Amino acid sequence: MKSHIIQAIRLTIVTIVLFSGIYTLILYGIGQAAPNQGKGEVVEYKGKKYYANIGQEFNQDQYFWSRPSAVDYNAAGSAGSNKGPSNPEYLEAVKARIDTFLVHNPGITKSQIPVDLVTASGSGLDPNISLQAAKVQIKRIAKIRQVPENKLAALVDQHTEKPLLGLFGPEKINVLKLNIALDELK
Repeated sequence: MKSHIIQAIRLTIVTIVLFSGIYTLILYGIGQAAPNQGKGEVVEYKGKKYYANIGQEFNQDQYFWSRPSAVDYNAAGSAGSNKGPSNPEYLEAVKARIDTFLVHNPGITKSQIPVDLVTASGSGLDPNISLQAAKVQIKRIAKIRQVPENKLAALVDQHTEKPLLGLFGPEKINVLKLNIALDELK
């Protein structure tokens, strides 16, 4: 029995060193080799710094709206709502988002609203929306900003990120970058 305890203690020490030390250093080294030393993509605009890989709140009519956040865009508390699709509170929140979107986007029907504009992501901090989510907002923004719809559609197309290697994931648009480009559009 004594030999088993000593083996268990040795195994514990080896795994602690391996996973607490060596593994951590390997991941740190990979992060340092990544763009911006693994600190995310920083975008500077009008003297302020924003992280393009963390969702930002945009809910004004002259901008493309971002995906709703279950954590009010607080990166320190990244999480989903953890409420199932039949939860009454969850259903009420989604219904309120749909109603708000319809009020601000006349001429759009409930069935035309992409799901990512009314549901929060798993992290609550998704910085991207789908191509459909951007296109459904073009009419509202064009009217407010007095910009031709085809010019906004071209801007959306320019900021559409294709799937990784053309295979993995959907087309997506970073809302922060798109809205900065929208502000710079004259």
